Amino acid sequence: MKRRLILSAGLAAPFLAAGTAHAQTTDRAAVQRVEAYLNTLRTLRARFLQVAQNGASAQGTALISRPGRMRFDYDPPEPLLLVASGGQVLMYDRELRQPTAVPASSTPLGLLLTPQIRLSGDITVVGTDRTGGFLRIGLHRTGARAEGLLTLAFAEQPMELRQWTVLDAQARETRVTLYEVETGIALDNRLFDFNDPRFLEAESTRR
Repeated sequence: MKRRLILSAGLAAPFLAAGTAHAQTTDRAAVQRVEAYLNTLRTLRARFLQVAQNGASAQGTALISRPGRMRFDYDPPEPLLLVASGGQVLMYDRELRQPTAVPASSTPLGLLLTPQIRLSGDITVVGTDRTGGFLRIGLHRTGARAEGLLTLAFAEQPMELRQWTVLDAQARETRVTLYEVETGIALDNRLFDFNDPRFLEAESTRR
C-alpha cells in the first residue's frame, strides 16, 4: 500500500517542497541568491524523509551530482529506486524488476538538472516566503504549470537546500525533507548510469 501511495505522487515526487504555492510577493534578491547557490552546488548526499498528503511516509538516501544526475534510494521494505541521468528519469521497482523511464524535461525535476539554472525565462517564480526559519521559493516551468508546482526550501545561514514539495495537477502534495546533508563529496558516476546493462542487474540484488 505504501508503494501505491508513493507512486501516485508521480515520478518527480522525491525532487520537490511546499509552502509558497500561493505566495503573492517575490524577493528578487533572494531569488538571485538561490540561483547562485544552485549553480555552485555540485554534489550532495543526504538522508530524506518523504511524506505524502495522506500521511504515508518513506525514508532513504538522496544523491545529487550536478549537472544532470540525481538518485533516490528508498529504504526497505520499499523497493523503489529513482535515478535521473542523461535527460531521463528512471523509476525501478527492485521487487518486480520493472523499470519505467520518462524524459526529465516532462517533470518538475528537470528544473534542477540543467547545467545552468536560471530562475527566469523558462522558469516562472510564483513567490518567495520566509517562515519557520526557511526561505521558500515556489516555481514551475513557464507555460507548463500543469506539470506541477515545485517549492524549494533553504536554510539561509549558510544557504543550504533542506526541503522540497510537489503540488501536482490534482492538488496532491508530497514533501521531502533532507537531513544529515553533506556537500562537495566524491560520487561515482556509475551510481547514476542506468543505461549500462549491468546497472539494473546489480540493483535487483540490493534489497
